[in-house]
Amino acid sequence: MSRPDDSRYLKGGPVAQRIIAAVREDAAIAAAEGFPPKLVSITVGDTDAVDVYVRNQRAKAGLAGIGFEERRFAADITAGELEAAIHGLNADPRVTGIIIQRPVPAHVPIKILQAAVHPLKDVEGMHPASIGNIVYNQLDLAPCTAAASVELLKETGLELKGLEVVVVGHSEIVGKPIAFLLMSEGATVTVCHHMTRSVAAHARRADALFVAVGKPRLIKADMVKPGACVIDIGINSETGPDGESRIVGDVDTESVKEVASWITPVPGGVGPLTVAILLRNTMVALNRQRALYRATYGVADKLAAE
Repeated sequence: MSRPDDSRYLKGGPVAQRIIAAVREDAAIAAAEGFPPKLVSITVGDTDAVDVYVRNQRAKAGLAGIGFEERRFAADITAGELEAAIHGLNADPRVTGIIIQRPVPAHVPIKILQAAVHPLKDVEGMHPASIGNIVYNQLDLAPCTAAASVELLKETGLELKGLEVVVVGHSEIVGKPIAFLLMSEGATVTVCHHMTRSVAAHARRADALFVAVGKPRLIKADMVKPGACVIDIGINSETGPDGESRIVGDVDTESVKEVASWITPVPGGVGPLTVAILLRNTMVALNRQRALYRATYGVADKLAAE
């Protein structure tokens, strides 16, 4: 069993604290200039797991000096009604960013809601325009989990130019954005998915291995290059021999840590950093909005105060 202070672990907490501290300084300056940042969270239905996320986001936003408001909607609300509510938030200059908590009821297509959020208020980086901007190297408003994963790789000090990277999992909000973020840094990136013939063969040549597939302990020690950095993005519930449920990642951490030079723990790796990235994205969004308001109206702060 590894020690909590094992130097091989890339922990998200310390990095998150640094980011939140920087956001707090920026938020204080913006508020003093009459433009306080504010996040609005949208929850549909009653889900205990969502409540946990919302409490964490509210707490971290408070530490960063960012206002936080939760808006709850009944589980039977229509997609059209939710879109209308989102458009209202888009038009409100007091709202900096909009967060859509998942899951939403099955009758509400999540992609429709993500597309309804104005790109300037898309602090989660989920709007099709936000995803598309990454292709053009506009990287400062990327999906939070993808950006957090890349941030942890940078913590190793590895030179990203020419780095051999393998991403296992090609989702639109994690795997693919990670690939584009790293290609923009000059890395050579291979993306594996369910049709890849030999994931192990690709994984074994990676200097940095990102895994986000939702399969507990998929990556074993014999699939990892000695000295590699392994970023485990998976979150899975697993019942142990003792009957207790525990959270595990997509990597068999106990075996892989003996091979890798760096590995993210689950929990405690990418997760704590994701909310910090959300808050950093909020300040990016605020600065973009201020630039637009200033160009349109001449004085951004006057509009915010109205």
